[in-house]
Amino acid sequence: MGRYAEDTKELLRLVGGRENIAAVSHCMTRMRFALADPGKADVKAIEAMKIVKGSFTQSGQFQVIIGNTVADFYNDFVKEAGIEGVSKEAVNQAAKKNQNVLQRVVTALAEIFAPLIPAIITGGLILGFRNCIDSLYLFENGTKTLCDISQFWAGIDSFLWLIGEAVFHMLPVGICWSVTKKMGTTQMLGIVLGLTLVSGQLLNAYAVAGTVAADIPKWNFGGFQVNMIGYQGQVIPAILAAFTLVYLEKFFRKITPQVISMIVVPFCSLLLSVMAAHFVLGPIGWKIGAAVSALVFSGITGTFKVVFAAIFGTIYAPLVITGLHHMSNAIDLQLIADYGGTMLWPMIALSNIAQGSAVLGMIWLQKNDPEAQEVNIPACISCYLGVTEPAIFGVNLKRGFPFVCGMIGSGAAAVACVAMGTTANAIGVGGLPGILSIQPQFMGSFAICMAIAFAVPFLLTAIAGKKRLQAVPAGQTAELAEIAAVAGSSAAAGVMAAKMGETEANEKPAGKLTAFLSGTAIPLAEVKDGVFSEGILGDGMAIIPESDTLYAPADAEIAALMPDSRHACGLKLENGMEVLLHIGIDTVGMNGDGFEYLVQEGQKVSAGTPLLKFDRAKIKAAGHPDVTVCIISNPGNAKSIRFLTGMKATENETAVATFQ
Repeated sequence: MGRYAEDTKELLRLVGGRENIAAVSHCMTRMRFALADPGKADVKAIEAMKIVKGSFTQSGQFQVIIGNTVADFYNDFVKEAGIEGVSKEAVNQAAKKNQNVLQRVVTALAEIFAPLIPAIITGGLILGFRNCIDSLYLFENGTKTLCDISQFWAGIDSFLWLIGEAVFHMLPVGICWSVTKKMGTTQMLGIVLGLTLVSGQLLNAYAVAGTVAADIPKWNFGGFQVNMIGYQGQVIPAILAAFTLVYLEKFFRKITPQVISMIVVPFCSLLLSVMAAHFVLGPIGWKIGAAVSALVFSGITGTFKVVFAAIFGTIYAPLVITGLHHMSNAIDLQLIADYGGTMLWPMIALSNIAQGSAVLGMIWLQKNDPEAQEVNIPACISCYLGVTEPAIFGVNLKRGFPFVCGMIGSGAAAVACVAMGTTANAIGVGGLPGILSIQPQFMGSFAICMAIAFAVPFLLTAIAGKKRLQAVPAGQTAELAEIAAVAGSSAAAGVMAAKMGETEANEKPAGKLTAFLSGTAIPLAEVKDGVFSEGILGDGMAIIPESDTLYAPADAEIAALMPDSRHACGLKLENGMEVLLHIGIDTVGMNGDGFEYLVQEGQKVSAGTPLLKFDRAKIKAAGHPDVTVCIISNPGNAKSIRFLTGMKATENETAVATFQ
């Protein structure tokens, strides 16, 4: 009988039995289930199990957090259940059956636009900079712009449009490429399809409205004619065309003999998809996109625009948590294509500022708590610069009231924003730098809205926090009080006790963990993963890597490896401390591609021993962050564990944790 036989029997019963498991796998810390009926799983009872550290559902997967011993637990589980484990990709595919239509659409949009966001933001910043030099009349008594008085800046303005046009006018090329990449078909065919939608042979989409119908060029096929219209900046036509190409390629690959597939499959797939795009899908997609943007535009500019703004501004932050906010990218881009700007995106930027200001309120409330500030300050800065997850998940949601205060401030700022007609030229950085993407005539109004998004959440958080935090014992923050309440049963009790100041500040550390990578050391709360950032597996820190070899942070024994995915490593020190090193977020789905172990399980290693090599470029290409996490899942005999972050770390030299 296995070590976890009784626990696996209990978990099997609580997830609904063998018949309710469509697929199961595991990563370094979690059991990943695709359940036939998620409703049959008794989540409360599962989380009450001693061996379970938590659970959550993501993208249709029910994930049960076990910790470093998950591999042994998994082996006992599949033996008890009498089922075969499958690959992570198989679980992902099975999990999609648990998603409703809306979730699948949102997931697809997120996966399509995620690789495009860096280019879109870059384009937005460039357009914003061009606004400042060619549209702000700041010289000669307000009659001329910088470009008017300087040939140099006029040349810069003209040159930068080369990039702006490539990003926004040629957007269908990126969309078609991203769809084929997501669906696993030939990406070059997607690029070619996208190029046929924006070819210079066609009438530019932005010129269609100003062209008389009789002057629109046409392909004449004798019995019928087709308008030669381009789809620059259009989202829906590109998506429809790309998915048509994908399914045509899959169809022809299935029915074509292997010996001629290299010729038949790409030729037939591309030719038919281009014909479908220009003859049918393009015009239909254009009308659908126009209808969606018209509906949103009427909501923003119509009679009830203030109500629309109040609702959207208030609920945008919760949409970030659910993932539904990804739909806004497609709508923004369609609004830009149809109306020359978007009034939706400024409200998104203001929501980010509002959540950052709520964190600023927590900074003021906890000004005498240096440990809280280690999380608060970086989260506030990143939020003001457009990255909201550290603020939302690391600070505001933990407390609750700052998140609500941020929502209220966002709603108030959104109402003012829409009331003044504030419009952005493009999607930009969703925080304070967002003002660069605002059309010049609305920069003043947006500045007023930014002030509202700054003041309201800050004041509300400060007022509410004074009442909510006053019950905390002297010298402790609310967070530390919560930690003290659960420290006795936590797997990382030593870590929690260290936070309560178990030893005197002047005691010298008896041991340390050195940097396992070169890069920027950050607090765990800034890691964009609920399991790690919430400390469910234990306390720790992370490094944003600048190198590609993972090193042992101390003398230890290799306690656990992942032969299939090779993305993580478990260590056990002589004092009983158990350390998990985990490369990237969700990199388990890469199935080991780009990862190479340099050690074996059970091997004794010294501090500085290379553990594994990883390919940062492949991780980035797969769409995953490469931030590498260090978790102390069991402190063993160590006490007063402290993590050192907010600095540049050098592998095998810089101390990133100390302990007694």
